[in-house]
Amino acid sequence: MELQQTVTAAFSEKFNTHPPLIVQAPGRVNLIGEHTDYNDGFVLPMAIDRGIWLALRPREDDQVVVHSLDFEETAVFPLTALQNSKSGWSEYLKGVAWALQEAGYPLRGWEGVMAGNVPKGAGLSSSAALELATARAFQQVSGFAWDAAQMAKLSQRAENKWVGVNCGIMDQMISAAGEAGHALLIDCRSLDTQLVPLPPALDGSGTAVVILDTTTRRGLVDSAYNERRQQCEEAAAYFGVPALRDVSISTFLAEADGLAELPRRRAQHIITENLRTLNAAKAMQNADAALLGQLMNESHASLRDDFEVTNDALNVIVDIAQGQDGCFGARMTGAGFGGCAVALVHEAKVDGFVTAVTHQYHQQTSLTPNVYVCQPSAGASVIPQN
Repeated sequence: MELQQTVTAAFSEKFNTHPPLIVQAPGRVNLIGEHTDYNDGFVLPMAIDRGIWLALRPREDDQVVVHSLDFEETAVFPLTALQNSKSGWSEYLKGVAWALQEAGYPLRGWEGVMAGNVPKGAGLSSSAALELATARAFQQVSGFAWDAAQMAKLSQRAENKWVGVNCGIMDQMISAAGEAGHALLIDCRSLDTQLVPLPPALDGSGTAVVILDTTTRRGLVDSAYNERRQQCEEAAAYFGVPALRDVSISTFLAEADGLAELPRRRAQHIITENLRTLNAAKAMQNADAALLGQLMNESHASLRDDFEVTNDALNVIVDIAQGQDGCFGARMTGAGFGGCAVALVHEAKVDGFVTAVTHQYHQQTSLTPNVYVCQPSAGASVIPQN
């Protein structure tokens, strides 16, 4: 609500009128299913109650004029002659406009004010939030139907081809199609999705998802990421399948001995992680917070030992989180080598959890973590005006 009021007030001041339209799109955290996306596997993200808010109105011409409160800059570009300047936040907006036009959507110009509260660089997908908020804005002023999966694909295309970041579909899909109270099981091959509710605690109380930012940032992640992809492809070729998602655990156990050690360990993570992700979705449907937490713990161990994408800070913060009263489970989340962990915590014990983790992590690392308590939220949406 706070950001909604901020962009509304800034719009009113800038344009001397109340904004006729407000749209928002959320960032996300992945509960389980890490590095499975580029292996055609399963992921289980949820949209978080942090995102990008945009107050806007249509224009009569083909100009888009957006003032960013976060960057204190105004971007202006014409829809008839989009040009890629290769840098800055406005390229995400231009990229979405380009992808929509390429797909045959007729677009109208608009002007507005935007602000966000997704922490930058923490791996919580501020870029997907920006893309989907932009897609929602164009949809509203241009009058075409909203198709969440299609908008996610076009936003991903904008990021891949216009911005030049080779991301998978998960971030855009959850930002487009998330629903309050639920995570989203995504099949990265078919793009089929299934909403699964966040499970309550055994005593019927709620649970919260707590994001623990180690404040360490990943270095050399591109080369390590490309290396992991290559090792997964090598393992898939060994098993004679298009992707590791096609290898069952029984096939792996029976036939993996001929694989070199590194590709074997990488494959073991992907194959078991896909199973864990499907089991996590079932646990959530069965309201089993304890099992979901256990699967999160197992996921972290696999990412640490088999996939080797954690760092000291992630391992420390996850160990501390797992040891707290009220914590069902915790794991690193995102690409790894730094960034964030995620924990599932009993709602009544969140305050004590946050205090204890912050204190112990600082004691052990001299770093102060950023902690965000989140609830699963709605995907890209239009905010009704009074």
